[in-house]
Amino acid sequence: MGGAALCAAGGVSPSPLAPSCVTGRPASLPPVHTLQVHFNNRQQPDQSLTPGVQRIVRHASGQVRLGDDSVGPLLLARFCTDQRGVWLQVASGVRGIHVNGRPVQRMALLRAGDSVYADGAEMLLRGQCESVAQPPEAPTETGDDLRVLLRGVGGRHHGRSFTLDRPRNVGSEAANDIVIDDPAFAGRHARFERHGDKVLLRDLGSGEGSLVNGVATRHCWLQGGDQVVFDGGHRFVLEMPRNAAAAPLPAPEEPALAEQAEKAPASPRKRSHRWPWLLLSALLLGAAISALLLFGAR
Repeated sequence: MGGAALCAAGGVSPSPLAPSCVTGRPASLPPVHTLQVHFNNRQQPDQSLTPGVQRIVRHASGQVRLGDDSVGPLLLARFCTDQRGVWLQVASGVRGIHVNGRPVQRMALLRAGDSVYADGAEMLLRGQCESVAQPPEAPTETGDDLRVLLRGVGGRHHGRSFTLDRPRNVGSEAANDIVIDDPAFAGRHARFERHGDKVLLRDLGSGEGSLVNGVATRHCWLQGGDQVVFDGGHRFVLEMPRNAAAAPLPAPEEPALAEQAEKAPASPRKRSHRWPWLLLSALLLGAAISALLLFGAR
Protein backbone atom coordinates (compact mmCIF):
# COMPACT_ATOMS: atom_id res chain seq x y z
CA MET A 1 0.00 0.00 0.00
CA GLY A 2 1.67 3.18 -1.13
CA GLY A 3 1.47 6.61 0.40
CA ALA A 4 -0.07 7.52 3.73
CA ALA A 5 -2.53 5.37 5.58
CA LEU A 6 -5.50 6.60 7.58
CA CYS A 7 -6.99 4.01 9.88
CA ALA A 8 -10.43 5.04 11.06
CA ALA A 9 -12.81 2.55 12.58
CA GLY A 10 -10.38 -0.22 11.86
CA GLY A 11 -9.98 0.50 8.15
CA VAL A 12 -7.05 1.85 6.17
CA SER A 13 -7.32 4.38 3.36
CA PRO A 14 -4.99 6.93 1.75
CA SER A 15 -4.51 10.31 3.41
CA PRO A 16 -1.99 12.94 2.38
CA LEU A 17 -2.16 14.96 5.58
CA ALA A 18 0.13 14.57 8.54
CA PRO A 19 -1.07 15.76 11.95
CA SER A 20 0.66 18.54 13.82
CA CYS A 21 0.89 17.71 17.50
CA VAL A 22 -0.12 20.34 20.03
CA THR A 23 -0.07 20.32 23.79
CA GLY A 24 -3.43 21.96 24.35
CA ARG A 25 -7.00 21.95 23.04
CA PRO A 26 -9.06 24.93 21.91
CA ALA A 27 -11.92 25.67 24.29
CA SER A 28 -14.48 25.32 21.49
CA LEU A 29 -13.67 21.64 20.88
CA PRO A 30 -15.12 18.81 22.99
CA PRO A 31 -12.64 17.00 25.23
CA VAL A 32 -11.04 13.79 23.99
CA HIS A 33 -11.18 10.96 26.51
CA THR A 34 -7.73 9.83 27.59
CA LEU A 35 -6.67 6.52 26.08
CA GLN A 36 -4.38 4.04 27.76
CA VAL A 37 -1.85 1.83 25.99
CA HIS A 38 -1.93 -1.72 27.28
CA PHE A 39 0.88 -4.15 26.33
CA ASN A 40 -0.64 -7.59 25.78
CA ASN A 41 2.66 -9.27 26.66
CA ARG A 42 2.95 -7.01 29.71
CA GLN A 43 6.37 -5.66 28.73
CA GLN A 44 5.35 -2.40 30.40
CA PRO A 45 2.58 -1.20 32.68
CA ASP A 46 -0.33 0.63 31.10
CA GLN A 47 0.48 4.20 30.04
CA SER A 48 -1.87 7.10 29.32
CA LEU A 49 -1.58 8.96 26.02
CA THR A 50 -1.18 12.60 27.01
CA PRO A 51 -1.28 15.55 24.56
CA GLY A 52 1.91 15.67 22.55
CA VAL A 53 4.22 12.94 21.21
CA GLN A 54 5.11 9.59 22.76
CA ARG A 55 7.73 7.48 20.96
CA ILE A 56 7.68 3.73 20.31
CA VAL A 57 11.28 2.50 20.18
CA ARG A 58 13.20 -0.77 19.99
CA HIS A 59 16.25 -1.24 22.14
CA ALA A 60 19.34 -3.20 21.10
CA SER A 61 18.05 -6.09 23.22
CA GLY A 62 14.97 -6.26 20.97
CA GLN A 63 12.58 -4.95 23.60
CA VAL A 64 9.94 -2.48 22.39
CA ARG A 65 9.31 0.42 24.74
CA LEU A 66 6.87 3.32 24.84
CA GLY A 67 7.78 6.81 25.99
CA ASP A 68 11.56 6.38 25.73
CA ASP A 69 13.12 9.67 24.58
CA SER A 70 16.74 8.52 24.71
CA VAL A 71 18.90 8.79 21.58
CA GLY A 72 20.19 5.23 21.23
CA PRO A 73 17.04 3.09 20.60
CA LEU A 74 15.61 2.73 17.09
CA LEU A 75 12.50 4.83 16.52
CA LEU A 76 9.63 2.72 15.19
CA ALA A 77 6.62 5.04 15.43
CA ARG A 78 5.02 7.80 17.47
CA PHE A 79 1.68 8.25 19.20
CA CYS A 80 0.64 11.84 18.50
CA THR A 81 -2.30 13.25 20.48
CA ASP A 82 -3.83 16.51 19.31
CA GLN A 83 -7.22 18.22 19.06
CA ARG A 84 -8.45 15.69 16.49
CA GLY A 85 -7.61 12.58 18.47
CA VAL A 86 -4.75 10.07 18.54
CA TRP A 87 -2.56 9.48 15.50
CA LEU A 88 0.04 6.82 14.86
CA GLN A 89 2.98 8.10 12.81
CA VAL A 90 5.34 5.46 11.43
CA ALA A 91 9.02 6.39 11.29
CA SER A 92 10.62 6.71 7.85
CA GLY A 93 11.80 3.41 6.41
CA VAL A 94 10.17 1.27 9.12
CA ARG A 95 8.04 -1.70 8.07
CA GLY A 96 5.93 -4.16 10.00
CA ILE A 97 3.62 -1.69 11.77
CA HIS A 98 0.01 -2.91 11.77
CA VAL A 99 -3.30 -1.57 13.10
CA ASN A 100 -6.03 -4.19 13.58
CA GLY A 101 -4.06 -6.55 11.37
CA ARG A 102 -3.64 -4.09 8.50
CA PRO A 103 -0.27 -2.64 7.53
CA VAL A 104 0.36 1.07 7.96
CA GLN A 105 3.20 2.73 6.07
CA ARG A 106 2.94 6.32 7.19
CA MET A 107 0.16 7.26 9.61
CA ALA A 108 -3.16 6.12 11.04
CA LEU A 109 -5.96 7.77 13.01
CA LEU A 110 -6.79 5.56 15.98
CA ARG A 111 -9.82 4.98 18.15
CA ALA A 112 -10.36 3.24 21.47
CA GLY A 113 -10.24 -0.52 21.01
CA ASP A 114 -7.69 -0.51 18.18
CA SER A 115 -4.77 -2.93 18.35
CA VAL A 116 -1.31 -1.70 17.28
CA TYR A 117 1.40 -4.22 16.38
CA ALA A 118 5.00 -2.98 16.28
CA ASP A 119 7.99 -5.27 15.84
CA GLY A 120 6.63 -8.16 17.90
CA ALA A 121 4.86 -6.07 20.53
CA GLU A 122 1.05 -5.75 20.54
CA MET A 123 -0.47 -2.66 22.15
CA LEU A 124 -4.19 -2.28 22.85
CA LEU A 125 -5.73 1.19 23.13
CA ARG A 126 -8.14 1.20 26.04
CA GLY A 127 -10.85 3.82 26.43
CA GLN A 128 -13.96 4.18 28.54
CA CYS A 129 -16.69 1.59 29.03
CA GLU A 130 -19.91 2.15 31.00
CA SER A 131 -20.38 -1.33 32.43
CA VAL A 132 -23.72 -2.32 33.98
CA ALA A 133 -23.90 -4.72 36.93
CA GLN A 134 -27.64 -5.39 36.60
CA PRO A 135 -28.94 -4.64 33.08
CA PRO A 136 -32.57 -3.54 32.70
CA GLU A 137 -35.30 -5.77 31.36
CA ALA A 138 -35.33 -6.39 27.63
CA PRO A 139 -37.36 -3.74 25.76
CA THR A 140 -40.84 -4.64 24.56
CA GLU A 141 -40.92 -2.04 21.80
CA THR A 142 -38.58 -1.72 18.85
CA GLY A 143 -37.09 1.49 17.53
CA ASP A 144 -37.72 2.92 14.09
CA ASP A 145 -34.60 5.08 13.70
CA LEU A 146 -32.51 3.41 10.99
CA ARG A 147 -29.65 5.84 11.66
CA VAL A 148 -28.66 3.80 14.73
CA LEU A 149 -26.60 0.91 13.40
CA LEU A 150 -23.56 -1.32 13.79
CA ARG A 151 -20.93 -1.08 11.09
CA GLY A 152 -18.51 -3.93 10.61
CA VAL A 153 -14.92 -2.69 10.42
CA GLY A 154 -12.98 -5.92 10.82
CA GLY A 155 -13.39 -9.65 10.36
CA ARG A 156 -15.99 -11.52 8.37
CA HIS A 157 -18.57 -8.72 8.56
CA HIS A 158 -16.25 -5.93 7.44
CA GLY A 159 -18.23 -3.41 5.36
CA ARG A 160 -21.66 -4.66 6.46
CA SER A 161 -24.20 -2.66 8.47
CA PHE A 162 -26.82 -3.90 10.93
CA THR A 163 -29.58 -1.46 11.88
CA LEU A 164 -30.71 -1.56 15.50
CA ASP A 165 -34.39 -1.01 14.83
CA ARG A 166 -34.75 -4.38 16.57
CA PRO A 167 -32.52 -6.42 18.92
CA ARG A 168 -29.55 -8.09 17.23
CA ASN A 169 -28.18 -11.37 18.56
CA VAL A 170 -24.50 -12.33 18.20
CA GLY A 171 -23.21 -15.88 18.30
CA SER A 172 -21.96 -18.88 16.36
CA GLU A 173 -25.41 -20.36 15.74
CA ALA A 174 -26.90 -19.76 12.31
CA ALA A 175 -30.10 -18.29 13.81
CA ASN A 176 -28.23 -15.23 15.10
CA ASP A 177 -28.38 -11.88 13.32
CA ILE A 178 -24.58 -11.58 13.46
CA VAL A 179 -22.93 -14.97 13.05
CA ILE A 180 -19.36 -15.45 14.32
CA ASP A 181 -18.10 -18.48 12.41
CA ASP A 182 -15.96 -20.04 15.13
CA PRO A 183 -16.84 -23.36 16.82
CA ALA A 184 -15.24 -22.17 20.06
CA PHE A 185 -17.44 -19.06 20.13
CA ALA A 186 -20.64 -19.21 22.18
CA GLY A 187 -23.79 -20.15 20.28
CA ARG A 188 -25.63 -17.19 21.88
CA HIS A 189 -22.97 -14.73 22.96
CA ALA A 190 -24.54 -11.28 23.30
CA ARG A 191 -27.37 -9.04 22.13
CA PHE A 192 -27.58 -5.36 21.11
CA GLU A 193 -30.76 -3.67 22.40
CA ARG A 194 -32.27 -0.23 21.96
CA HIS A 195 -33.54 1.38 25.16
CA GLY A 196 -34.97 4.70 24.05
CA ASP A 197 -32.05 6.75 22.77
CA LYS A 198 -29.49 4.40 24.38
CA VAL A 199 -27.97 1.10 23.23
CA LEU A 200 -27.21 -1.78 25.59
CA LEU A 201 -24.79 -4.64 24.96
CA ARG A 202 -26.26 -7.54 26.95
CA ASP A 203 -24.22 -10.67 27.61
CA LEU A 204 -26.19 -13.91 27.06
CA GLY A 205 -23.98 -16.16 29.16
CA SER A 206 -20.73 -16.16 27.21
CA GLY A 207 -17.56 -17.43 28.79
CA GLU A 208 -15.19 -14.57 27.96
CA GLY A 209 -17.49 -11.57 27.54
CA SER A 210 -16.79 -8.85 24.95
CA LEU A 211 -14.33 -6.01 24.42
CA VAL A 212 -15.78 -2.49 24.34
CA ASN A 213 -13.19 0.18 23.58
CA GLY A 214 -10.52 -2.31 24.57
CA VAL A 215 -12.09 -3.05 27.98
CA ALA A 216 -13.42 -6.53 28.83
CA THR A 217 -17.08 -6.35 29.87
CA ARG A 218 -20.35 -8.24 29.84
CA HIS A 219 -23.18 -5.72 30.09
CA CYS A 220 -22.39 -2.22 28.87
CA TRP A 221 -24.15 0.96 27.74
CA LEU A 222 -22.79 2.02 24.36
CA GLN A 223 -22.31 5.45 22.83
CA GLY A 224 -21.80 6.52 19.25
CA GLY A 225 -18.26 5.71 18.12
CA ASP A 226 -17.72 2.86 20.59
CA GLN A 227 -15.89 -0.14 19.16
CA VAL A 228 -17.04 -3.64 20.10
CA VAL A 229 -14.77 -6.63 19.39
CA PHE A 230 -15.83 -10.27 19.42
CA ASP A 231 -13.46 -13.23 19.28
CA GLY A 232 -10.39 -11.03 18.86
CA GLY A 233 -10.95 -9.91 15.26
CA HIS A 234 -14.66 -9.28 14.57
CA ARG A 235 -14.94 -5.52 15.00
CA PHE A 236 -18.03 -3.31 15.00
CA VAL A 237 -18.48 0.42 15.55
CA LEU A 238 -21.76 1.87 16.80
CA GLU A 239 -23.02 4.74 14.68
CA MET A 240 -25.84 6.94 15.91
CA PRO A 241 -26.85 10.62 15.69
CA ARG A 242 -26.12 12.91 18.59
CA ASN A 243 -29.79 12.75 19.58
CA ALA A 244 -31.26 9.46 18.42
CA ALA A 245 -34.67 10.44 19.81
CA ALA A 246 -34.79 13.70 17.91
CA ALA A 247 -38.23 14.93 16.94
CA PRO A 248 -39.25 14.53 13.32
CA LEU A 249 -38.68 17.43 11.02
CA PRO A 250 -41.63 19.88 10.81
CA ALA A 251 -43.83 19.73 7.75
CA PRO A 252 -42.99 22.31 5.09
CA GLU A 253 -45.01 25.51 5.24
CA GLU A 254 -47.75 26.16 2.72
CA PRO A 255 -46.56 28.17 -0.25
CA ALA A 256 -48.63 31.23 0.71
CA LEU A 257 -46.59 33.57 -1.41
CA ALA A 258 -47.09 31.42 -4.48
CA GLU A 259 -50.86 31.30 -3.90
CA GLN A 260 -51.03 35.07 -3.47
CA ALA A 261 -49.09 35.51 -6.68
CA GLU A 262 -51.56 33.29 -8.53
CA LYS A 263 -54.60 35.14 -7.12
CA ALA A 264 -53.20 38.60 -7.75
CA PRO A 265 -54.57 40.18 -10.99
CA ALA A 266 -52.10 40.46 -13.76
CA SER A 267 -50.88 44.02 -14.25
CA PRO A 268 -51.67 45.48 -17.71
CA ARG A 269 -48.77 45.54 -20.07
CA LYS A 270 -47.44 48.92 -20.96
CA ARG A 271 -48.12 49.89 -24.54
CA SER A 272 -45.02 50.41 -26.54
CA HIS A 273 -44.27 53.92 -27.91
CA ARG A 274 -41.51 52.86 -30.29
CA TRP A 275 -43.64 52.28 -33.41
CA PRO A 276 -44.47 56.00 -34.20
CA TRP A 277 -40.81 56.92 -34.08
CA LEU A 278 -39.87 54.05 -36.36
CA LEU A 279 -42.57 55.04 -38.87
CA LEU A 280 -41.46 58.68 -38.86
CA SER A 281 -37.84 57.65 -39.39
CA ALA A 282 -38.84 55.51 -42.37
CA LEU A 283 -40.78 58.38 -43.97
CA LEU A 284 -37.88 60.78 -43.55
CA LEU A 285 -35.45 58.26 -45.02
CA GLY A 286 -37.77 57.73 -48.03
CA ALA A 287 -38.10 61.47 -48.62
CA ALA A 288 -34.31 61.90 -48.53
CA ILE A 289 -33.78 59.13 -51.08
CA SER A 290 -36.45 60.62 -53.38
CA ALA A 291 -34.83 64.05 -53.23
CA LEU A 292 -31.44 62.63 -54.10
CA LEU A 293 -32.84 60.80 -57.09
CA LEU A 294 -34.80 63.84 -58.31
CA PHE A 295 -32.00 66.40 -58.06
CA GLY A 296 -29.36 63.91 -59.17
CA ALA A 297 -31.26 63.29 -62.48
CA ARG A 298 -31.11 67.01 -63.35
